[in-house]
Amino acid sequence: MEDVLEVYHRRLDPAVPVVCMDEKPYQLLGHARDPIPARPGHDLKQDSEYVRHGTCSTFVWVEPLDGRRRVNARRQRTRVYWAHEVDHLLTIDYPDATRDVLVMDNLNTHTLGSLYEAFEPAKARDLATRLELHYTPKHGSWLNIAEIELSRLTRQCLDQRQVDWQFTASDARIKLRNLFPQL
Repeated sequence: MEDVLEVYHRRLDPAVPVVCMDEKPYQLLGHARDPIPARPGHDLKQDSEYVRHGTCSTFVWVEPLDGRRRVNARRQRTRVYWAHEVDHLLTIDYPDATRDVLVMDNLNTHTLGSLYEAFEPAKARDLATRLELHYTPKHGSWLNIAEIELSRLTRQCLDQRQVDWQFTASDARIKLRNLFPQL
């Protein structure tokens, strides 16, 4: 936990951006019946019945210090899709960065080994050497700023766009003292 909190207190450095990443599965739903459009004096009417059209996995990338965000949907959560998202981060979003600091959940798909499943060894190694990984602790995904962004997107709080992280390791030692070992 303290490792992630220390990362959040780094200064903005375009050569070493701090990026938070999270992904979330979503159900894809369609209307069982077409909605009745709104008209003067009457709201849109739609049936609560829906048709399930499968699922997708939504990737969210947030650079909190610079205010940059990117969202992308893939068919499902796989190691190869994660690797391609990382490739996009390093080659398209931050091509001039010397290193990218990446904060994310510790999922089985979020490993450097995923890069080797998706790409030739030389490219995988090139991508891996540009990453500095920081995993949120188990049961500590609330530390991931990208998870906050996913929550905002889900609740459509799109006007609340800037994260101002104030929680420090000192705060954590006080507020979460029951999680620290007692001597």
